[in-house]
Parts: sequence; C-alpha cells; structure tokens
Amino acid sequence: MKIRFLITNAYGVGGTIKATYNLAGALAERHDVEIVSVQKHTDVPAFPVPAGVSLRALVDRSARAQRADRKRRGLVGRTKGKIKIWARQRPSRLIHPNDFRYKNFNLFTDLRLFPYLRSVDDGILVGTRAGLNLAIARFARPSVIRVGQEHLNMTKYGKELRSAFRRHYPRLDIYSTLTEGDATAFREVLGPRGRVICIPNGVPDVGGVRSSNTSRIVVAAGRLTPQKGFDRLIAAWPQVASRHPDWELRIFGGGKLRRRLQDQIEESGVGDSARLAGYTDELPRKMAEGAFYVLCSRFEGFPMVLLEAMRCGLPIVSFDCPNGPRDLITHGKDGLLVPDGDIDGLAAAIIEMIEVGEDRRPSFGAAALEKSMHYDMAVIAARWERVFEELVDERSGRGRRTSASTRTESRRSLAEPREHR
Repeated sequence: MKIRFLITNAYGVGGTIKATYNLAGALAERHDVEIVSVQKHTDVPAFPVPAGVSLRALVDRSARAQRADRKRRGLVGRTKGKIKIWARQRPSRLIHPNDFRYKNFNLFTDLRLFPYLRSVDDGILVGTRAGLNLAIARFARPSVIRVGQEHLNMTKYGKELRSAFRRHYPRLDIYSTLTEGDATAFREVLGPRGRVICIPNGVPDVGGVRSSNTSRIVVAAGRLTPQKGFDRLIAAWPQVASRHPDWELRIFGGGKLRRRLQDQIEESGVGDSARLAGYTDELPRKMAEGAFYVLCSRFEGFPMVLLEAMRCGLPIVSFDCPNGPRDLITHGKDGLLVPDGDIDGLAAAIIEMIEVGEDRRPSFGAAALEKSMHYDMAVIAARWERVFEELVDERSGRGRRTSASTRTESRRSLAEPREHR
C-alpha cells in the first residue's frame, strides 16, 4: 500500500510529530510510506526520519531558502519574490481559522497545499490535525482513501469547528481518535454518517532502558508551553522540597516559557532542587535516571511522553486532565491520579510516591512497564494495517462497508494484533 501522512511541520518537536514518525516507521516495514510536511523551518528534522520513510516539504521557510529568495535576480525572479511575500501576508483560505495552528498557514501555503491534495490520486492519505483533516475531506480526490487522525480531543474545539466536523468529516473514509471517550464524543457530533474508530498511539522500544526507581530524582518532560502546565508542577514543588529536601525535580524540554518558568523557580525558593534541564535527544535514558514521572498538563490528546516514561519502567503521578491519563494509569497500581488543577493534591501525590519507598516503588514501575507493552508499536501498527486493508478491500469491491467492523475494532484488545499478510 502507498500511505501518505500529511502534517503541519514534520521538522519540529511535539507529540503529534513523534507519533507520526513512530507509526510511519512501523508501517514502512511492509508498505510504501511518505510523510508530507506542509512546511519546514530547517533542513534537518528534530527527530530522525525512520528507515524506509520518505520525507518532503511543500513550503521551505528555512534560513537557507529565505537567503535564496533575497538573492533572486532579474524581473521574473524579483516578481516571484514579491508574490511570495504578498501571499505569506494573507490569511489561509484553505485551513479552518479556528484550528490551533492556523497562524502557521497562509495564502502561500494554500497555493502549495491545494495542488498537492488534487495531485494525489491513489493510495491512503492520512491527516493529522483538524485543519488538515478538513482540507482532505473537502479537496482530496474521491479515488484516494481519506483518513483523519485526532491528536487532541473534542473538549478543545468550539462550536464553529464542531459544525465544520459535522459538515465535512463524513466525507472521510474513516476517522480515528486516541481514546474511547473522544470516539464517543465525535460519534455524537458526526451522527450516523461519521465513521469513527479509536486507535491509540503506539510507543516504540526504548532500547532496553529501564529505571531502577531508586534514585531521588523526579522527572517531567515536554514543550515549555502553557498546555504542558509546568507552572503547576513548579507551584507544587515547594511543598515537596520542604518535606524531602534531598529530592530533585528535572524538567526536560525547551520552549517559549523557559524564562518565565525559571523566574517562577527562583521566586519559589526551590532553585537548589528544581531545574529546567533543556531539550535532549536522549530522553528515554534521561527519564530512566528518575524514580518516577510527573505529568502536569492542562490537556492532552494522548500523552506520548507518558507512554515513553512507562516503557522505561517509571511509575506516574498525573493530573486527571482531558484526555489520556485516565486511560493509561490505574490509580494505586502503576501510578497516582490527581484531580485536575489540584496543586496541593499534586504535591501530596508526589510526596506519597516518594514515601512509598525503594522497596515498593519498583512494583509500581513494573506495572507501568507491563501496561506500556499493550501499546507496543507493532501492536498498534497491526491495527492500522487491518483498518487500511479493510478500506482498500471495500474500494475494490472485495469487502463490505467497514462501519460495523470498525466499531468492533475500537473495542478490541490492544494486544490482539493479526498476523501480517
């Protein structure tokens, strides 16, 4: 099968990008897989491109490309440069204005994206965010199998986007959410014409990295943005530090809030025990140095970094935010769930996990590792292959409409991969 993933910027850092790379890499073992990035801001992707996967960008806004634009010569070259500048200053007409990444699109990206959507006339085309899913539903050719993936959750979408979903998503051959709760929400919005399944993200092998759960380090990781809620974790840390001054908090990741979060650490008087550890391309190894992991996000679609932490054998302390933590964590077995936004509750749960002790904490870690195996990348890729094959069979007349099959698919055990054909 020819499978194409369409993503906003495959050259950056983020859970959707990592999840797309992971799935593309697993599928590329048996299929022709391409990741198409609407744009790129650099020539070298932050994550390594999986073996067997081709990557290309429709719009190049790297420093090299911008220098080349400034050096354009002749009337034709200067005119093209002016048109490009003019188009970049105009809003997108192709992407829904309520998409969270709308500011990353403009008329120039439209002029590249629309011809691409019309040029694809076979195989499977997978969108990875609301704006791109809508564009695929509206403009991709009927000969293409059109698939939408949800990497956030319904609670983050207002009535305008929900109305657009109701109007256009039924044109997709299938639409996938990351949690059953979100699948139910989308079925209610789309009605009987929508074909919705639930397939979570998969987690790849971390190379045998495993935490001993005996250090005195608490770890967290993610982009330093409001969504990830590290201000909430830092707000809870003084209570932890006052009771266990020999423990350290390490927050891995980079982003626009770094200065503000560092100021918060200093103002809270925990500069000796809490630190922003920066971005690392060896996150599993760094996480495994910790005794347990804390997720403090305000919202998630399906937190990839949490799965990676569990794959490293780390117990989890997490806010019960929408959506994902409740689907992944069994309270009291592989982690602790805290009511969303309860700062004192988060501090108390961190203290509880510390005071569980080195004798009992490894049992939490072992349960977390066992849970993560249900989301092994091979298992998840096999589920996607099953759905793709059913859609291909349906198009060729060899199979029936997959609505009943895919409703069953959403309830199947994650540990039930079918043998590869």
